[in-house]
Amino acid sequence: MNLNSRLVACAGAVRRKVREGGLGPAPVLLALVVTWVVFQCLNDNFLSPRNLSVLSVDIVGTGMVAVGIVFVLLIGEIDLSVGSLAGLAGALFAALNVNLGMTEWLAVVIAVLCGTAIGAVHGFLFARFRVPAFVVTLAGLLAWSGLMLYLLGPDSSIHFSEDGLVATLTSRYFSAPVLTYGLATLCTAAYLFVSLRDHGRRAGAGMPCRPVAEIWVRTALLAVVAFTTVSVLGGFEGLPLALLIFLGVIVASDLLLRRTPYGRQVLALGGGVEAARRAGVDVTRVRISVFMVSGTLAAVGGLFVASRFTSASPVSGSGMLLINAVAAAVIGGTSLFGGRGSTWSALLGVLIIQSIASGMALLGVETAVQFMITGGVLITAVIFDSLARRAPESRGRA
Repeated sequence: MNLNSRLVACAGAVRRKVREGGLGPAPVLLALVVTWVVFQCLNDNFLSPRNLSVLSVDIVGTGMVAVGIVFVLLIGEIDLSVGSLAGLAGALFAALNVNLGMTEWLAVVIAVLCGTAIGAVHGFLFARFRVPAFVVTLAGLLAWSGLMLYLLGPDSSIHFSEDGLVATLTSRYFSAPVLTYGLATLCTAAYLFVSLRDHGRRAGAGMPCRPVAEIWVRTALLAVVAFTTVSVLGGFEGLPLALLIFLGVIVASDLLLRRTPYGRQVLALGGGVEAARRAGVDVTRVRISVFMVSGTLAAVGGLFVASRFTSASPVSGSGMLLINAVAAAVIGGTSLFGGRGSTWSALLGVLIIQSIASGMALLGVETAVQFMITGGVLITAVIFDSLARRAPESRGRA
């Protein structure tokens, strides 16, 4: 095959993937690169180690909430209560720790378990009583916001120790090169090992698998990203603990969705309720569980938001947290119609949203413009999602 034939074949493959919505995260990554290039051209400080370090910590609170939202979106539903749940978790922790003198670790556990329990209640009402998830979680948004304000009291805020466990979540950095570059090396080596092992297993079973050359290329790209991140962040205070925890949650949740029977059940349910039920999926159990995951991660995200301010206040549970979390999941590539997406969507989407906010702040642009731009990015992502969903359906009808 000559060069022209190869180019024509590649162009045809790209067009086919565009029609099928199979480009994966490529459009989102391109949008992120364009965003960074534009803001760097407008302000030289945008890609500075200091600004990127602040950005890497700012994304964590919203990102944690967005990861939980991904689970709910994958079954084609929505959770509108995550913002108020995040605020309630921060308020509950502060009230238990500061007002009642409870130790921080126990207050953290109770706050997170509270999010899990509330998520279970939402899921139970939705799965058992067939109350629409929109209505259930909208009621939760109002109820948990009210409980948050009640716990905060007349001052509407509770400040906690700047040296305590929760405050350390966003103030701790690792700067030792041996540790930071060691982590980058370990992550890259682990990815290579797992990928080659999966290749061997799938090839041995006669199943389709990635070429070894592609695995090495992906590993090289991961190494470039990992070592560049460590190098850039090391130019300021080092690798943030918050970012490490966030990436750990993303990797763990991604493995849960892609490599466990439970994850396959969640994706199957998003593809069609009746088909999933006929395949033996316990629809009620899966529905309740995804809302429990969403509630748990909303509570964890709320603690990170409170940690950033070293206080619990209505800001931690504001409507903007809900909006940004849902927008991050959708912009990152998770379908609103269910059955398609990954937890990495939360990382990509929240990076775009927070990059826009950071760039606008550096340029001194008012918040109203930031909202309009974020809204434009969100509606563009939804349009692409709708087109990607309609293409297979139209071919099926044909």
